[in-house]
Amino acid sequence: MSEHVEWSEPDAGPVPATAAVTPADAADAARLVAFGLQPKVQPARDQEYADLLRRYREDPPFARLADAVAAGLGLVVLEVSPRAGMAVTAAEDSVFAVRMGDYARRTSADSGDRFLHGLAHLAVAALAFPRPEDLADDGYIGRVSVNGVDAFVRQACRRLEERADEQGHNSDPATDAPGLEAAWRIWARRSATGATKDARRLAGSTTGIVGKAVAFLTDSGFLQRTGDDGGGTYRTTARYQLQVRDMAGGAALAELIELGVVPVTDGSPTLLPAEDTDDLELVADAGLPFHS
Repeated sequence: MSEHVEWSEPDAGPVPATAAVTPADAADAARLVAFGLQPKVQPARDQEYADLLRRYREDPPFARLADAVAAGLGLVVLEVSPRAGMAVTAAEDSVFAVRMGDYARRTSADSGDRFLHGLAHLAVAALAFPRPEDLADDGYIGRVSVNGVDAFVRQACRRLEERADEQGHNSDPATDAPGLEAAWRIWARRSATGATKDARRLAGSTTGIVGKAVAFLTDSGFLQRTGDDGGGTYRTTARYQLQVRDMAGGAALAELIELGVVPVTDGSPTLLPAEDTDDLELVADAGLPFHS
């Protein structure tokens, strides 16, 4: 008992600038990270979440503690703000990492279809944020539709086919080869809606593949559905903007952007070539919400 008294009662003096971390502090930090893993929970609609965000911004020791909890879970903190909440993304070795292979196996067992699912996600990101300044502008909101994404990819396929013909590349690439050149023939040959008499969207059709991609992004808090036109219309969230800024896969996304089929007007892209595409280079490391 005497040892405990000597340890717990230091000599009189000024109070240390940094108080010891309490179990309650750790619980609050973990709670904040837990909110970050629930992308559909909005700080504006949850007082506890808003209070924890305020504490993170105003209490540096608590912010460091929350960052440490996130790091211990294999999470990278992208931003902590009222607009995005505690936006986190999973590092490659995190138990929370979403892998393209796992996602694809839930949607299709065919290796060609898995490749098309990846292309659909690339196309959504490219159509949502076609310029570096769109990613840099916190107020920018991208808008996409299922049919628009499919039409965009088909336009990109035609551009890639023209480029292949110009370069004399006439042979079919392997379906599992990297790069967009391996994807355009597969997508172009696939039916947009399927073969049903009422033209219902089949899961294996290209609009079905895009539909699964935007449904996943909506469930993950990256998109918000805004209507039924065009097979379903969606707007981007702050979390998706942060995710596209951060994640790897920039080479393929930049290649898709540089085809020049996405001019930017009021946030509702069309499919006509832009007048000047020389500066259409995406910021480094922008891409998909998956790990390979």
